[in-house]
Formats: sequence, C-alpha cells, structure tokens
Amino acid sequence: MTEIRKATQDDTAALYNMREAEDGYYERCVAERHVFIAPDAGFVMLNEKPLYSAYRKLNIPEIQDLYVLPQARGKGVGRHLVEYCEDEASALGYETVGISVGLHGGFGAAQRLYVRLGYIPDGNGVTYDREPVKEGERCAIDDGLALMMVKEL
Repeated sequence: MTEIRKATQDDTAALYNMREAEDGYYERCVAERHVFIAPDAGFVMLNEKPLYSAYRKLNIPEIQDLYVLPQARGKGVGRHLVEYCEDEASALGYETVGISVGLHGGFGAAQRLYVRLGYIPDGNGVTYDREPVKEGERCAIDDGLALMMVKEL
C-alpha cells in the first residue's frame, strides 16, 4: 500500500516537482486546504471551501487536483489517494463528498476510476470553471469543462 500523509509547507518543492504550477500555488493550497501526498507517487487535495456553489450550499467538501506520477499509474495510487480523502472528509464529519472530472479523453482514466469508486453525477449538468453551463450555451472542450459528482460516505 502507498504511504500517504498530510503535506506541509516543507513538501511544496516536492509538489512542484511532481506537477508544474504557478508560483505560490502549492503554498496557498497547503495553507488553505488539506493536501495529501504520496511521496514519489502523487497527491490530492480536500477543499472544505470549494468554488462550486452547489457544494458550498450543501456543505460538501470537494476532492481536487488528484495527480499521479506517470510511473505510478495503474498501481492503485489514485484510488488510495481518493479513499484517503474520503476517510478524512468522514473524520471531519461530512456525510457526502464531491469530485469533478474533465470531459475530454485526457480524463478517461479518472472518469472510470470515479465511477468504480461509487461517484455519481450531482444532477446539475456540466460546469465550466465551476459555473453551470446552460442549455444551448457553447464552451471550449478543455480542462475547465467538467462534470461534478458526489458520493455518500
């Protein structure tokens, strides 16, 4: 099993080494969210103050930024990271947790993983940058287009 632990500010260099981000991003995340790291394998975040209004309204934390290093993929690391967040959310008193998944093919593995783990669409349709997409509206098929999903813990 993969060792997973809560990240500290001392881990931000390792986070940047795993996945590029704008300067200061991981420092802010460690300060504002629960960031969990599997050294040399990946990381994930649990955000108790998500941007998605439906989650905020229903007091649902969001699992975000799941990332598994290429050499660690296909070994259950992603599943362990998501389950770790679920356990943390449950320990914090939440009964439901949310997650989003991009809709283009680059997210195929994540789409399959989340369904296998029991996540279902939240019923509000797709979002673009966490804002609901209205019927007939056009938007880019990029990382901002996502389906918001939930799971009862």
